[in-house]
Order: sequence, then structure tokens, then C-alpha cells
Amino acid sequence: MHEPERPFALADGEPTAAVIRARSRQVAFDYSLVLLSQGIESTVLHDDAGWRLTLRPEDQERARSVLAQYRRENRAWAWRDHLADAGAQLHGGALLWCFFLAFFYWWAKFGGAGLSSLGEMANAKVEAGEWWRLFTAMTLHADLGHLVANLTAGFLTLGLAMNRWGAGVALLAAWFAGALGNGADLLLYSEAHRSLGASGMVMGGLGLLAAPPLRSLGSGADTRRSIVRGLLGGLLLFVLLGLNPASDVVAHAGGFVGGVLLGFCLAALPQPAVRHPAANLVCGTVLTGTAMLVWSLAWRS
Repeated sequence: MHEPERPFALADGEPTAAVIRARSRQVAFDYSLVLLSQGIESTVLHDDAGWRLTLRPEDQERARSVLAQYRRENRAWAWRDHLADAGAQLHGGALLWCFFLAFFYWWAKFGGAGLSSLGEMANAKVEAGEWWRLFTAMTLHADLGHLVANLTAGFLTLGLAMNRWGAGVALLAAWFAGALGNGADLLLYSEAHRSLGASGMVMGGLGLLAAPPLRSLGSGADTRRSIVRGLLGGLLLFVLLGLNPASDVVAHAGGFVGGVLLGFCLAALPQPAVRHPAANLVCGTVLTGTAMLVWSLAWRS
């Protein structure tokens, strides 16, 4: 009987970097996001030898523990995955976000004639006063492939961000970060520009992860290094995931920057208050109310 293939292996002999091997591009990105959520900086590389991540040797043992636990939990396809002692998890609430977007796609395609035209990001109409399109565009998708791509990346980025900051807080922050991304379209593109999709919100979730982990916030050089490592790790993932020339790169960049800024704002607040169930309930209510408000305005326009 053959031994099951291991999805990664760490090379211990390199003097300047530890190496994590990955079987595919998707696995490499997944590992990098999981490590980033724990404050471990890594770089995704690819050559003839395959996909791999490099990281500092002193992070090797912790990375081994985090990713080993990630593999064990994902064998059972758990929607809420415990990642080692550090406590990283994919929050199951991200699945509800996926269901919401899938429902809206079905409604727009089969039951809501003209829904896309009512809610898409159209610069000329936003400039004419239809500001709600900054938000409604995030609930719409052009086709099934577009939807699946955003659901795949969003489940991971938003699931990790929801675990760090709280479900309601993280989703509301990513929602506004995505709106900021659409606002960047408004500033940098002509009046004829049109777009739709939740990718700005997904990049907002990545930006929330790039803000330093709460336990790393202290004083002195260690804090500066933690901040720089988190930002560089998030930026490298953004380059790999958000710079597809066929996509709305401006909205992606705006969403990512918005997520980073909101992440630092959250880190500056008292953390027990940010993660308190009441705060997340309020944020979730604001998110739901905002979504209902913008679509009611779209229907009346």
C-alpha cells in the first residue's frame, strides 16, 4: 500500500529560509492565507520544481503545527476549522455570505429581470446621485465562473477575518471596504465605466488580515516588524490574487487598501469591545439594514 501523498514538506537545510511545498497553486494560496492570519509572513513561488512558500526559519515549527492541524480538520470538510493552538479558524458565518451571493446570482439570472442593470456599478449614474450602486454592485455577478471565483476566495479571506475580529464586525468592515473599492473606480475611470462583483469585498477581507494580529501589538521594533511583515504578506497575496488584468484591478486595490485601513482602526479599539457579541450583533444588524436600504433605493430608482 502506498503512503498517502503529503500536500506539503518543509525543507530544513536551507540557511536563509524554510520551504513549504504545495501540490497546486490553490493549496499554496490557501496555506499562505492561513499563515498570514497567524502573523507568519510567507512568499509564494513557482518554478519547474512546483509551487512552494518560503518563510523565516524561526517560523518553521509554528508553521508546521498550524498547517498540520489545518490539513487534519479539512479532511472532514469542517466549515469551522481549528488551526493549532494559535486559535485560527475559518468562521462558519462565511458560508452564510456565500449562500447569500449564490441566491442573489440565481435571482438575478432566473427571477429578477433587470436586476443587474438596477444594481451594477455605473459611474455616470453614481455621479448623478445613485450612490447605493457602490454597495448593490457587490451582490451581483456577471456569470457563474465570476461567482465561483469570488466565493472560493471570499470564504477563506472573510472566514479568517471573521474569526479574528468577530463575524459581524469583519463582514461590515469588508462591506465598506468593498464600497471604497467601487469608489476608487468612480475616481479613476470615466463615466462610461460599469462593473459588478464582490471581489472588492473579498480583497477587503484580505486587507483586514494584513493588519497585525492583536497579540503582536506592543511597543518598539518588534511591533514595527510585525506590522511590516503583515503588510508585505498581504500585499504579496494581493499581487497574486488581485492583479488579474481581466478583472477590475482598481476596485480590488481600493478594497484591499480600505480593508487594511479599517483593520488598523479595529486594532486601535479596545479588543474585548470589538469582539463582544453585542458589538457583532449591532454590526451584523447594520450590515443587514444597509443591504436592505440600498436595494430598496435601487428598486425605486
